[in-house]
Amino acid sequence: MTLPAPEYVRAIAPYQAGKPIGELAREYGIDPHAIVKLASNENPLGMPASARAAMLAVAHELGRYPDANGFDLKDALARRYAVPQDWITLGNGSNDILELAARALLAPGASTVCAQYSFIVYAMATQAAGARGIVVPARDYGHDLEAMAAAIEPDTGIVFVANPNNPTGTFLPAAQVEAFLRRVPPQTVVVLDEAYNEYLPPELRFDSTRWLREFPNLLISRTFSKAYGLAGLRIGFALAQPELTDLLNRVRPPFNVNAVAQAAAGAALDDADFLQRTYEVNRQGLEQLARGFDALGLTYVPSLANFLLVRVGDAAAVNERLLRAGVIVRPVAGYGLGEWLRVTVGLAQENQCFLDALSDALAPPAPGAAR
Repeated sequence: MTLPAPEYVRAIAPYQAGKPIGELAREYGIDPHAIVKLASNENPLGMPASARAAMLAVAHELGRYPDANGFDLKDALARRYAVPQDWITLGNGSNDILELAARALLAPGASTVCAQYSFIVYAMATQAAGARGIVVPARDYGHDLEAMAAAIEPDTGIVFVANPNNPTGTFLPAAQVEAFLRRVPPQTVVVLDEAYNEYLPPELRFDSTRWLREFPNLLISRTFSKAYGLAGLRIGFALAQPELTDLLNRVRPPFNVNAVAQAAAGAALDDADFLQRTYEVNRQGLEQLARGFDALGLTYVPSLANFLLVRVGDAAAVNERLLRAGVIVRPVAGYGLGEWLRVTVGLAQENQCFLDALSDALAPPAPGAAR
């Protein structure tokens, strides 16, 4: 049977998530408690206790549908970011926000612009809408904003900008982003993906929301999956002027964010102590991994997110050896980075376990030894 799916849908390569701990345990007979997972940019501290308490508090209401408009969470976000509630869209993770934007703004045959080595979901969302992606070569593994502005065509509906970028961890300072926004035509929407914003050091942080009033074509995407420790609950949000949020809501599925996620996100948003601890653990972990890579003589891209991209040579072989040692990291050959691995920052002991396993995985096998 041939199903009547568009060819552009058939051509999409399904998203490859980080290998789950249970899957590796089954494949190699490894005790799951001995496995270190540094593949999916999750918070090694887990979820905050405040969010766990908020989840339990709403458990008795789970027989009813959640608030489809997410009033309480939007109210908290509106106060935090000093925007009206109708400037906020909630999503099932920030992936949902990216896909809603593509569905609302792209007609078949339209185009998007993104950087080489940027989040693979940009290309997937573009293709799912029947649009075509214009990929601009990276500059030092990050965004070349001048070239991206020049690449915009009359039919370009969206420009995706990740800051910090995934999977490379590169960062664009405020002045560069603002100058870029001034060059983008008003009919082209800039999706500024700030999934890793909370990991920035204080001296590099800036308030991107101040641009929302000046640029009606700006949409800022954020997530609770990373620094806030709620990856398993799948919740993110977008900030934009009402004309844009209205379009997103026209294609947004009803009840796309569940009641437990809304409650947990509201609690996590106000948990400043947890967020500060997350930042400190991540900063120390980045330094620990960088020292380890330096000691091993490896090239890596300095990162301002919660991961590091490291060049290991035969990444597929090294990754296989790491898996057999019970360590899960992220191969990024799908990004055109076949010699690289992306490594999420873990707790100090997890980082050291990875570095020890990596040292062994990089060593040439002894004559006759199975690897």
